Amino acid sequence: MEYKVKIDEFEGPLDLLLHLIKEANIDIYDIKISEITEQYLAYIRAMESLNLLVASEYLVMAAELIEMKSKCLLPSKNEESEDEFEEKPESSLIQRLVDYKYYKEITSKFKELEYNRSEVFTKLPSNIDEYKEELPPQESHSVSLLLDALAKFLERNEYNKPLNTKITSKELSVSERITNIRQVLSSKKEVKFENLFDEWNKGYVVVTFLAILQMAKEQEIVIEQSDIFDSIYIKLKGRV
Repeated sequence: MEYKVKIDEFEGPLDLLLHLIKEANIDIYDIKISEITEQYLAYIRAMESLNLLVASEYLVMAAELIEMKSKCLLPSKNEESEDEFEEKPESSLIQRLVDYKYYKEITSKFKELEYNRSEVFTKLPSNIDEYKEELPPQESHSVSLLLDALAKFLERNEYNKPLNTKITSKELSVSERITNIRQVLSSKKEVKFENLFDEWNKGYVVVTFLAILQMAKEQEIVIEQSDIFDSIYIKLKGRV
C-alpha cells in the first residue's frame, strides 16, 4: 500500500511508532510487524533523503523491527514441537508501546495540572491592622441598644410599674423634643442617656425616647457605650 510520510518531531522511536499506528487506524494489539516495519523504515528513509540527522535510537529501533520481521518470516526449526504458548516476537514491542502510551498520557495530564497551578498566585499572610478604620468603642445606632438602656433606666426609677397619668393642656410633640435635645447636645460634648429624661412623667419619657430614636434613625446622633454594662452616652454626629 502507498504510505505518505509526514515529517514531525517525535520524542523517540516509540513515539514515532504510536504515530504510525494511529495513522494506520489500527489497535496496538493488532499490529503486524511486517507492515509497521515497512512504515517505520519509510519514515527513516524520508528523513535521510531530506539530509536530516537521524538519532541513533531511531536506528536501533529500526534494527529491532527488522530482526522481529525476520523471525516472523522465517519458519520455525521444529514446527511440530513448537510450543503454542511461545511468546511472539511482537509481544515485547506491543507491551513497550502500551506502557509508553500510558506514561505519555499521564505526562500530558501532569503538564495540564502544572499549567493550571502556574496560573494560581499565592501571597503570604500580612498584617492588615494599618488599614483598619478605628471606630469609637461599642458605637451603635441599633434600636435594641436603646431599648435595653431604656428598660434599665425605667427599672432603676421604678417606671416599670404603671404610671399615674393626667391630661394637661400642654402637650409636647416629638419634633419639639428633638429640637430641645439638639440644643442640649450642642452645648455639651456628650450627654448621658438617662440625663435626657429630666422630667418624670410617662408622656415625657415616651416622647423623649421617640425623639432619640428618630435622631438615631436619621444618623444625627452617635450612641456610644465603652463596655456592655457601662452607661450609654449620646452626642451629635461629627462632634469631637
